[in-house]
Amino acid sequence: MNHPIHRYSIRYLVLFLCGLLLTVPFLVQAQVPAVRRDPGLSAMLAQVSTDSLQQYLEKLVSFGTRHTLSPEEEGRGIEAARQYVLSRFQSFEAGSEGRLSATIDYFEVEPNGRRVDREVRMGNVMATLQGTDPEDDRVFLVSGHIDSRVSDIMNATDDAPGANDDGSGVVALIEMVRIMSQQPFPATIIFVAVSGEEQGLIGAAHLARRASEENWNLVAMINNDMIGNSASSGTNLRDNTRLRVFSEGIPLVETEQMAALRRSTNAENDSKSRQLARYIKEVGERYVDQLEIKLIYRNDRFLRGGDHTPFSREGFTAVRLCEMNENYFQQHQDLRTEGGQQYGDLIEHIDYEYLRKNTAVNLAVLASLASAPGAPREVGVDISGLSNATRLRWNSPENGTASGYYVLMRETSDSMWQRKFYTEALEMELPYSKDNYFFAVQAVGANGAESLPVFPVPVR
Repeated sequence: MNHPIHRYSIRYLVLFLCGLLLTVPFLVQAQVPAVRRDPGLSAMLAQVSTDSLQQYLEKLVSFGTRHTLSPEEEGRGIEAARQYVLSRFQSFEAGSEGRLSATIDYFEVEPNGRRVDREVRMGNVMATLQGTDPEDDRVFLVSGHIDSRVSDIMNATDDAPGANDDGSGVVALIEMVRIMSQQPFPATIIFVAVSGEEQGLIGAAHLARRASEENWNLVAMINNDMIGNSASSGTNLRDNTRLRVFSEGIPLVETEQMAALRRSTNAENDSKSRQLARYIKEVGERYVDQLEIKLIYRNDRFLRGGDHTPFSREGFTAVRLCEMNENYFQQHQDLRTEGGQQYGDLIEHIDYEYLRKNTAVNLAVLASLASAPGAPREVGVDISGLSNATRLRWNSPENGTASGYYVLMRETSDSMWQRKFYTEALEMELPYSKDNYFFAVQAVGANGAESLPVFPVPVR
């Protein structure tokens, strides 16, 4: 004989389980849609070729020296190298359906008594992939520096192959232009091989000032400087599975109002550059296998700088990508052998598979950003009353169309966003305390591409 309690208990249990099965998919969907690799972007990444990268680099180092002050000679020096990079950029224009244009932005530099001892003409080699949306004025910029050096910063005549520093960054640009010029993107991408890095970030400073004076809507700048070496000096360590991204915490340009807001919201780890670094890690690791991207909480290496720094000084969002382990036997060295140790930035030290992966990270990030809608505007966290819940609200982006939004959340002690909640509304309330978590909001396009996250400001 069945006991009635057992019969009813089983009936209620079945009803409960059926209800749970019906409810769970909606709960999961409300939290976050499945994050996946976009097939079109994966197809672009599959085109990144070690053979192409090697071919470009062999030609680049064949110019002997690319010192910023090297004399103009046939087949030697920085001007010959600039013309080669320009020719490679221009060779891809025909397949771009008019979207790609390449030029050299020349400018004059006066002697400064330190690293420039005479008046010299410098030039940044630029390839502009124009966005297809006439209403979208966003610009994304990626760079490497074309100049090279040996031990004496003023030695403009001896061979300075600069294979890794920074031939690796320049050939990554060429390969990206080859592949990306065949695809349309709503926003504009500029690829630039800057000059004068070793003489004091001169070409980058010129371009950053130009972007500021011309009021470019420059959303993000990525500097690639030494991304092709996987062996460290002084150790037996060889590692081509990690890439560093350097980002400033407290902005180099910060008003008193910005500083007060940062202090009151404890946002010292949530600058725009830090958000870009997190984006690079998330997207890069999503699309590029066997590579971990390490967030380095510095603008650059200890007491050193790179071509992203002038952009940071102009108030732009800028980061640096750099190999995990530097080899100081090969960096800024005369070509020589001492005590059985070979010195010099020679092409035989390049790890082309590592360079391929690091190039692919750049491509994945730039394509994602240029395909996504703009970031949500006026992102705020409601402080009208004390609550253990957190309510955020925002406005739709100025550029592009968002089909939805992710609200991002992480514990205050965590470096990366831990959870993503999806909504198609312009606000969301979460049962998590803003005392214990940080939040941000990013826009999502119909194609699944995500904008940069925006850290909220207090609103009532």
